[in-house]
Amino acid sequence: MEIFAHRGASGSRPENTMAAFLEAAVLPIDGVELDVHLSSDGVPVVIHDETVDRTTDGSGYVKDMTLVELKQLSAGCRFADEFSGERIPTLREVLELFRGKPHRLNIELKSDVFPYPGMREKVIGMVKEFGIGDRVILSSFDHVTLEAAKREAPEIETGMLFVEILADAPADAARIGADALHPALPFAIREPGRHAAAEGAILRVFTVNDPVHALLVRDAGAQAIFTDYPAKMLELFK
Repeated sequence: MEIFAHRGASGSRPENTMAAFLEAAVLPIDGVELDVHLSSDGVPVVIHDETVDRTTDGSGYVKDMTLVELKQLSAGCRFADEFSGERIPTLREVLELFRGKPHRLNIELKSDVFPYPGMREKVIGMVKEFGIGDRVILSSFDHVTLEAAKREAPEIETGMLFVEILADAPADAARIGADALHPALPFAIREPGRHAAAEGAILRVFTVNDPVHALLVRDAGAQAIFTDYPAKMLELFK
């Protein structure tokens, strides 16, 4: 079972911060997942929500704030006081951290609410600049963007994110050229997910934090899990 640290080691560190990624970078896991939005001045930044309200001490939409404004916010204070100095990282900062490391990087393009013109192209360009196309997976709930990404950079793996229990997810993925299925847990352990895995589909399942659920996902034939607790899952599958 492959293990991906969801938003970094977000169970023990504030999500999508350098602290969370540094924690994940020292673990012998398979990969790290992160989310990308675009600042108002066109910089790919790593944060999950469309707004900064939940994870920082600020308020407002990421798309309406410049990088300088975003960098003034604490991305760790809501997690614990000791992380109050954490800032919202740029995608470039995270790629620099994992340069030369073996981890795969699952970059989720968060364009399923706001379209972020140019974000897909900037992310693909940065991946090519770093020469890590063989280590990157681009995923998204925005299947239109995912289809375009595969068309523009066929050498980069893509993963189709979804939460529904789809009757024929592999066919849906094939229509947009996606290489893998990235479902929520219920799909993976139901018959359509089991059948897809048995037929050779790659399933990476989110977000699996309970060991009982992790074992169910493994037994159902999934290849990988995204988890907030990568160290705990390493112990489980060791």
